[in-house]
Amino acid sequence: MLLAGLAIGAGVFPWQSQRARNRIIRRWSRVLLWVCGLRLRVTGVPLDPQIAATGMAPWSQGRLVLANHISWIDVFAIDATIPSRFVAKAEIGRWPVAGWLVTLSGVLYVERGRRHAVAAINHKVRERLHVGETVVVFPEGTTTDGSTLLPFHSNMVAPALELGCELWPVALRYTEDGTPSDAAAFVGDMNLVTCLWNIFCARKLEVEVALLPPLRAAAGETRHHLTQRARAAIAAQLGLPAEEPTPAPAPDGADKPPAAASAAASAVQ
Repeated sequence: MLLAGLAIGAGVFPWQSQRARNRIIRRWSRVLLWVCGLRLRVTGVPLDPQIAATGMAPWSQGRLVLANHISWIDVFAIDATIPSRFVAKAEIGRWPVAGWLVTLSGVLYVERGRRHAVAAINHKVRERLHVGETVVVFPEGTTTDGSTLLPFHSNMVAPALELGCELWPVALRYTEDGTPSDAAAFVGDMNLVTCLWNIFCARKLEVEVALLPPLRAAAGETRHHLTQRARAAIAAQLGLPAEEPTPAPAPDGADKPPAAASAAASAVQ
């Protein structure tokens, strides 16, 4: 699969339009899921055939997808459903080989920790939405095992709000024989080899991509409130509490991160 991706990236992508690239990405993502032994199940709101095939709609502005985040497989599950541009940390683009492939697919990189990171990435997102593309953000800022839903950060919702684009909540869920599974979870200090092993060892592993009803901002609605509506919709679909989890109190005497550092980290997630 990696060699095929390299061949496509080097020999085909440079000469294709974004629409044509997206068609290739969708097919390649479906093959990758099949190779990993995952069955894809798409539920919820039916997609327009052109958006499903290319992730683009020339007759409308784009759409911003907010999804819960469990695994690196999430990207391919969504791309196999609706080809998209993903917002990702810049370090991924510097990974050997894989980073080059990800870059060719059109990922929008954010330089975490940089002073103007949020403004820079929002400018890129705004450009892509303006020409009708689909952009995906994982607003939790990290992965979970799927049994909980972390607070959603709202900074990257701003471009959709400014342009009047729809916000598409997408709920991702992994199951084995219909039972919730953490086999695909890529959390903590887990490495890619371990995650792959867990996936290959799972029996009848299925990833569900649930497309929930699109949201539009009401008059005067803030990005924070709109983001919380998306989170509530995803939580309801997954059968998880809509209330945000309360952080565990730090042990007495434990070092706490400076407030400014914590705020800066949250700002770009």
